[in-house]
Amino acid sequence: MTHFENQLWSKILNFEFDAPETKLTFKTRLARENGWTSIYTKRVIDEYKKFIFLCCTSAEPITPSDPVDQAWHLHLTYTKSYWQNLCRDTLGMEIHHNPTKGGKSEQQKFSISYKKLYELYTEKFNSQPPTDIWHDEKIRFSDIDFVRTNKAKYWIVRKPSAKIRSLIMQLFITALAMLFIQASDSFGFLIIFITIILFNIFRKKGNGNGNENGCSSFSCSSDSSCSSDGGDSGCSGCGGGCGGGD
Repeated sequence: MTHFENQLWSKILNFEFDAPETKLTFKTRLARENGWTSIYTKRVIDEYKKFIFLCCTSAEPITPSDPVDQAWHLHLTYTKSYWQNLCRDTLGMEIHHNPTKGGKSEQQKFSISYKKLYELYTEKFNSQPPTDIWHDEKIRFSDIDFVRTNKAKYWIVRKPSAKIRSLIMQLFITALAMLFIQASDSFGFLIIFITIILFNIFRKKGNGNGNENGCSSFSCSSDSSCSSDGGDSGCSGCGGGCGGGD
């Protein structure tokens, strides 16, 4: 890192999200909203700080992982902490987060910017991004079908893997077929044929969204104010060399 980058990283590293008297801390809230352990959440926050640093020093757009993006989303709701304490007083610049514009060109752009982040991360921090936080590109742009759920009203049960679901469906089909075969041979075979067709029509292939899930990124204007424009991939990004000492 350059002298400027070392100074900036030191400021970001020492940035505090909460006042000393805070009972419900930023880390606790982030863990609660995402169902993460305290240890994992602390690591995500550390990676969020690294992402913010790369936003400030990258000459090109970059995109965060989904866990890092969740930290960014939450921090944006702490308006004084984000806009004043972080952007104004720590970074000396604004980093905006805007919704996606949509379209294939945006998908391609954010795929490239996510790859670019890996390169910059390795260059600046002399290590590879942790894979349990910085997921590979395929997971990053597909495994993002999230909704807000009230756990007081609904149970949240993990889905079986695709292989297990397929096996359960096959066993169900076999049992159903045997039942009808006992009643009528010809009718049973008809039921098997129809069930197989329906299974192949309605089974879920991927998430059906490709990369179209709401990505965003920022570029920097001449006044060092960063404003984001969107892709479609459930992500956010930044870049453009704001305040990077250039």
